[in-house]
Amino acid sequence: MKSIRTLLVILIVALIGLGISYVAGLGDERVAGCSVIFACGLIAFGVNWLVFIPSALARSEKFYDLTGAVTYLSVIGVAAVLSQPLDLRALVVAALVAVWAIRLGGFLFLRIQKDGYDRRFDQIKTNPLRFLVTWSLQGLWVTLTAACALVVITTETRVEPGVFFYAGLTLWLAGFGLEVVADAQKSAFRKDPDNAGRFIATGLWSWSRHPNYVGEIVLWLGIAIMALPVLSGPQWVVLISPVFVYLLLTRVSGVPLLENRAKEKWGEDPEYQAYCQKTPVLFPFGRKSQPVD
Repeated sequence: MKSIRTLLVILIVALIGLGISYVAGLGDERVAGCSVIFACGLIAFGVNWLVFIPSALARSEKFYDLTGAVTYLSVIGVAAVLSQPLDLRALVVAALVAVWAIRLGGFLFLRIQKDGYDRRFDQIKTNPLRFLVTWSLQGLWVTLTAACALVVITTETRVEPGVFFYAGLTLWLAGFGLEVVADAQKSAFRKDPDNAGRFIATGLWSWSRHPNYVGEIVLWLGIAIMALPVLSGPQWVVLISPVFVYLLLTRVSGVPLLENRAKEKWGEDPEYQAYCQKTPVLFPFGRKSQPVD
């Protein structure tokens, strides 16, 4: 029964991702009778399912995050090649997603190579079907998160850069900068032997408990804003992208997991309790609270 439920989850995840891709590409039949965006959705799931096979056999998660980055680069590259000629908006958006994917994918890959494991997968990688769920979810992550970017790249509606373009670009640069700096600060903190077993509460981490996630949310919001002038008809469905990123990081795999892990390690520490009371969970203007249960 559990296996059937797990298979249903995988099916539902794939249907959601491919369904959004299909709707976003309606009216565009450039690839064997289907849209470029739908083809990119198939690639996103296909790449992850393909890499899942050797990973499941080895019971290893070491290439999970790297595969995510490769998937982004694959779908953006395919979309760009099949949608020539590209205008400035499409070229910039494609470049932004590529830069983000290379930076984050490389950072996460080097981190897991150093640590040797990712605790998120401790109880999952020994069960092939449950492990497949995580790879399917990564396919969904790529498909939905990159949706706005894919419309910008593939659309035949070309609009000269204006307010939305520059406002979105500014947000992306701000979000990317936040993410890079926050990751660098935490990496430097962990490298210091004096900080062994301690939590970071300095730099950007003094005004948010998860500043890297703030950057992630902001940069994808920037991509969505850049896409607004070229959206029409069913393509508006791709605005699920920044909403999905926010919900994923705040309700599913980001903040909840890290907050619970931190509570297990430092929940009884008065210094950590004080840090939580004065530092918002996410946005600087957000609520201040104890770690989530």
